[in-house]
Amino acid sequence: LEGAKLAAEDARVTAAGAKAALREHDAQVSAWKRDYQRLVSQVESSQRDHEKLAGRATELEVKLYELRGQLSQARDRLARVDKDEPDTEASTSERDAASAALDTAKTMEMEAQMSLRSAQDKVGHVAGRGDSLRRQAQQERQAKERHDRAMERRRALGELARTVAAHAKTLSDRAATALAEAAESRDELSTKSTVLKNQLNAAKQTVNGARQRLEQLTNKAHSGDIARSQAQVRLDEAEAKISEQLGISIADLLRDYTPGEEFDRAEQTKRLKQAEKDLNSLGKVNPLALEEFKALEERYSFLSTQLDDVIEARKDLQGVIEDVDAQILQLFSDAWNDVEAEFPKVFNTLFPGGEGRLILTEPDSLLTTGIEVEARPPGKKVKRLSLLSGGEKSLTALAMLVAIFRARPSPFYVMDEVEAALDDVNLRRLIALFEELRKDSQLIVITHQKPTMDVANVLYGVTMRGDGVTRVISQRMNPASAMEPASS
Repeated sequence: LEGAKLAAEDARVTAAGAKAALREHDAQVSAWKRDYQRLVSQVESSQRDHEKLAGRATELEVKLYELRGQLSQARDRLARVDKDEPDTEASTSERDAASAALDTAKTMEMEAQMSLRSAQDKVGHVAGRGDSLRRQAQQERQAKERHDRAMERRRALGELARTVAAHAKTLSDRAATALAEAAESRDELSTKSTVLKNQLNAAKQTVNGARQRLEQLTNKAHSGDIARSQAQVRLDEAEAKISEQLGISIADLLRDYTPGEEFDRAEQTKRLKQAEKDLNSLGKVNPLALEEFKALEERYSFLSTQLDDVIEARKDLQGVIEDVDAQILQLFSDAWNDVEAEFPKVFNTLFPGGEGRLILTEPDSLLTTGIEVEARPPGKKVKRLSLLSGGEKSLTALAMLVAIFRARPSPFYVMDEVEAALDDVNLRRLIALFEELRKDSQLIVITHQKPTMDVANVLYGVTMRGDGVTRVISQRMNPASAMEPASS
């Protein structure tokens, strides 16, 4: 059924594609027909123009032939005049008339030649255009033949698509019929399955009830066995106790002391219960009961006192823990706020135009939170420390430390070659930061950089003499304004 549905759907899609292609091809055929009619009209117009130009050229050739004949006659007359009258001088008027006639003939010959050449050019142009139009018409006829063949193929494909669509519709109808029959069969089977399920549930309920009754009977039988065993144990214990207390065997007791017909069981049972009650009320005598009571009382008092001390100590410790946590939160929050406010300023001093900030990983839990450092030097988009260079990492770490120093000042600071990886520009920025720190604290800096030494108040160095003994030398750079020493 699914295969038939898919085949029908594919057939519909193929038929729709074929119809769309057929419509597109019909549109192309209409366009080609319009172009063919236009080209035929152009060919007919060109043929008419060619015929007109051919007639005009013929007329011009006839006229040129006539003019050439007149020119020949004029030359013959001129030659005869020159030959017949060599010694006589022609009259001026005749000569002028002949010269004018000659000029006119030459002019007309030139015009006729120019008209003939122009007509020949037009004829050649029209002939070439006619050839081009004939070739174009031939191409159009070939294209029309190809189009007709393509149309035949498309009609065959369309017929095939319609046949496939008809078969697909037949398959679809058969599939729908089969689907309806399958649905009806499914409904019947579902009804039978529901009936069978109900019967199965009823059978399961019957089996469960039988199992419960069997379990109850088994429990009752087991309880009866247990009761019988307990009764047998009590009977054995009673026989042993009677034999121990009375010193009489059970057989002798049953033979000699079996009650008679006048025995009142209820009265004797009442007497037994009263006697047992009186006996139990007396209890057993324990001579060590007072000592045991005192020992237990002392133990109870000691444990109660220890328990109270432990509870009180726990309360005290919880109070101390809460106070310590509160103090830690207060100190950390205050320090964090101060350092967070100072870090961007210090970072901007070391990286003018850059951005840096501190972020808590868990802002809602200050006792377990971590601190992340974001640093973006000027001209870069990276913020992770792992993507920075060695000098940028050093400056970022120094910015973090100086922010902590400014938030929580100390009397003095010791720095060991913190500017080793810095260039001159960053070193000058760090020295400017040292100048700010030295206003409130003393700096002890171990360095090999000359600019750092230039801003120090006192220099200390270690040198080795020729005998291998080292000695310390010092030099005060600015004794008047000495605020803190710097060591190198």
